[in-house]
Amino acid sequence: MSDSLQLQQLSDSLEGTLFYDELHKKLYATDASAYRIIPQAVAVPKTEEDIVKIIRFAAKNKISITPRTAGTSLAGQTVGNGIIVDVSKHFTKIVAFDAAKKTITVQPGVIRDELNLYLKPHGLFFGPNTSTTNRCMIGGMVGNNSSGTTSIRYGVTRDKIVEIKAVLSDGSIVVFKEMSSEEFIEKTKGDSLESKIYKAIYEELSNKENQEEIVKEFPKPEIHRRNTGYAIDLLLKSDLFSGTENTINLGKLLCGSEGTLAFTTEITLKVDDLPPTNNVMVVAHFHTIQESLEAVVTAMKHHLYTCEMMDDTILDCTKTNREQAKNRFFIVGEPKAVIMLEVGSHISMEDAELQADALIKDLEENNFGYALPKIYGSDIDKINELRKAGLGLLGSIVGDDKAADSIEDTAVELSDLPNYIADFSAMMESHGQSAIYYAHAGAGEIHLRPVLNLKTKEGLHQFRNIATEVAILVKKYRGSLSGEHGDGIVRGEFLPFMIGEKNYELLKRIKSAFDPHTILNVGKIVNAWKMDENLRVESGRVEPDIKTIQDFSDSMGILRAAEKCNGSGDCRKLPSAGGTLCPSYRATRNEKDTTRARANALREYLTHSEKDNKFDHEELYKVFELCVSCKACASECPSNVDVATLKSEFLYQYQKANGFSVRNKIFAFNSKLNKLGSIAPSMTNFVANLGFVKKSMGIASQRQVPLLAPTTFRKWYEKNKKSAKSNSFTNGKVYLFCDEFTNYYDVPVGIDAYELLTGLGYEVIIVDHEESGRAFISKGFLEEAQEIANKNVGIFKDLISENTPLIGIEPSAILTFRDEYIRLAKDKESAEKLSKNTFTVEEFFKREIATGKIHSGQFSDVEKTIKIHGHCHQKSLSTVEASFAMLNVPKNSSVTIYNSGCCGMAGSFGYEKEHYEISMQMGEDTLFPKIRSTEATTAIAAAGTSCRHQIFDGTNRKAMHPVTILRDCLK
Repeated sequence: MSDSLQLQQLSDSLEGTLFYDELHKKLYATDASAYRIIPQAVAVPKTEEDIVKIIRFAAKNKISITPRTAGTSLAGQTVGNGIIVDVSKHFTKIVAFDAAKKTITVQPGVIRDELNLYLKPHGLFFGPNTSTTNRCMIGGMVGNNSSGTTSIRYGVTRDKIVEIKAVLSDGSIVVFKEMSSEEFIEKTKGDSLESKIYKAIYEELSNKENQEEIVKEFPKPEIHRRNTGYAIDLLLKSDLFSGTENTINLGKLLCGSEGTLAFTTEITLKVDDLPPTNNVMVVAHFHTIQESLEAVVTAMKHHLYTCEMMDDTILDCTKTNREQAKNRFFIVGEPKAVIMLEVGSHISMEDAELQADALIKDLEENNFGYALPKIYGSDIDKINELRKAGLGLLGSIVGDDKAADSIEDTAVELSDLPNYIADFSAMMESHGQSAIYYAHAGAGEIHLRPVLNLKTKEGLHQFRNIATEVAILVKKYRGSLSGEHGDGIVRGEFLPFMIGEKNYELLKRIKSAFDPHTILNVGKIVNAWKMDENLRVESGRVEPDIKTIQDFSDSMGILRAAEKCNGSGDCRKLPSAGGTLCPSYRATRNEKDTTRARANALREYLTHSEKDNKFDHEELYKVFELCVSCKACASECPSNVDVATLKSEFLYQYQKANGFSVRNKIFAFNSKLNKLGSIAPSMTNFVANLGFVKKSMGIASQRQVPLLAPTTFRKWYEKNKKSAKSNSFTNGKVYLFCDEFTNYYDVPVGIDAYELLTGLGYEVIIVDHEESGRAFISKGFLEEAQEIANKNVGIFKDLISENTPLIGIEPSAILTFRDEYIRLAKDKESAEKLSKNTFTVEEFFKREIATGKIHSGQFSDVEKTIKIHGHCHQKSLSTVEASFAMLNVPKNSSVTIYNSGCCGMAGSFGYEKEHYEISMQMGEDTLFPKIRSTEATTAIAAAGTSCRHQIFDGTNRKAMHPVTILRDCLK
């Protein structure tokens, strides 16, 4: 029977889904590590019975299965050549909770932060706190024995394990939990696989020679954060094996086993009381890495809740990241490293202050740190967000030299840390390398990354050599090569050296007892694959020459722009995590619809396609289809992977080969068609909204095609513009961009903007210019968009300056000057200069408020409550805070900003019949419920025309542009 037929039979038997198409196999070929392995299939099981069937199928057909949750593993644990089993979509339930016992049972796909949202009302939380908490899942945390920033106070995941329900390699379901020594012995009796496992462990660990070898070769027991092979050293604490504890729990052995021993389906955890809310963070600044790590030993004498280090490479990356640039406010001077030291008190803020002052005094007396600022409240959260973005930020480094994760998880005893780092730095210097450091310094764990070009043979050679030398160095200090990220592929082959050959053979026997047919996550921990093979970039390859119409020189080409995605998975966070990224994933919960999937797919086909036009693949069309070009990835992705820009280039290249559909042409040339339609707008509106017309155009029947206004804004302006007099306009001159949406549809908004600005003393000029080109860009008509960009840059380059700015009403239109025009315009220098003096109307108001030209005395004192929904482009390329400042000018305005994500309309996307349902789901994720719960008397502000239409369609509430709201308040 053929493989495809066998897979089809498995697929037919599952309640969930089995994919074995090329696209899904390529999407799951990578995780957040350096590795790429094409699987045979990808399973998305719905039930425990599905998992049993998959495991039995794998055993029968000798296929490896690899468990996967969010796919953010850094050591290659979640890639494999068999079946990837993704439990992130359906295994997301909280099964049971016992507040009195402080235990909770969850399925492996529960996100760590979502779990803590559930626990918070009960005064409890799950402590392990990785940098990926808003998308990493408990199953993955168990697989890796995750730790994070809080381990110095709350321990690691293994410490929290109460019991684990799992499917064994023969399909049997078992529960591993704490039991007495007598119960353990009883488990060894019988012929089941479970009994054989208990018997094997008893026989192996009862052996005195084995016990001595484990004690001799495993990392120092003082190193709490360690993931070295299987945690058999912990089992020696049982009185069964000469220890003192009268209970034993094999669930703790499964923790850190990376899915190589059993397939976890439920996890019961111990949870802790919430940490203190009175907190002070001291951010110690240092001139050298060595000094910062020497200071850790002093700092850790204090009762710290976090002790985290970042070096200047990561801090420099924040300068060019739109989201994180605002979180670097705490930096003093140019530190080589900073350490975030947080103290807390359950008693009072005064007590926390005393602790912080004592910490500072101790550091100063030991001459540690040139600056020691104290940080409070929400600013602490901002610094923690910046730290969490560290790994992703490294992906934004331009070019082929990347921070390689070959040695990035070493842990030593805290007292050994300064000497270890001194030795490490000397070793790196011998390789001509300067590493990147970020660390859970208080736990003795340093994430060390050399900067290597793995596309070259020299870089690949260094990849192995540095890893080997670091293993030798860690062994010298009896440290752990992995503190929290696991052995996986990158460290697995060093295990025989790290724990000794005898212990390694013991691990192999334990693996065999659990998995006699060798199907569970093969190639990890024991019999690991080579650490310098199966990399996602091929050493010595010839870089493909890929021509694009947009300028990707800021990333050294479109391929490297896609390669900036390192798989950190920030695009998988859910609405509760805030932000907008990624609307389509939030709606479908499918990996295919993530920003990561789009970047990975583009990288795959640009590097492996045999076609002359490497964009010409239907699989790429499928992966980009639900991208709404919200541009949240351009700011919220720490690696700055701007998938909206990648999508527009893909659409252009793909449609060059396959043709442009009639509907896409209609949407793209909408402005040209509206020019004709506005000759008889009433007739145009009637015809456009006829059922058969909408059906023939592929427009959702539930939508009303936007209505053309009786006259255009440009015609109104020509008729009503005021003649400038010497004293008429006291605040100077501005150029108003008459975008295509305001001109034909939202004419009242244009009039409000004009009257508001002239009423405040500004001369408003509208010149004869082109449309913005937004519709052309969104549909991939980049030649037409480029022509428009060239014309508009030519028109405005000599008109616009700091004193005569260009301002726009519709965010998606005016922000093309700041974004796409710089990639499209031939005169790039003029485009960049123009972009610096181009503003949304809200940004302009914020600027003028700061100068005092606009003030509350110009507006009425009528009480008004306003809620703001920000347009996606506004949030990514501008700021919603500008709308907040603008609408707060009247004295009695009460203004708040919705944390509302994407509305889901996204230009034409929400009108297309095949996208209507998912468009509405995007709105339901966050925005619609918030609006429905808003008082009817509250004004809803939304700058985007698409947003206003979607809000009305989804909630029957009318939203207004901020200029309309403020115009109504003008005296």
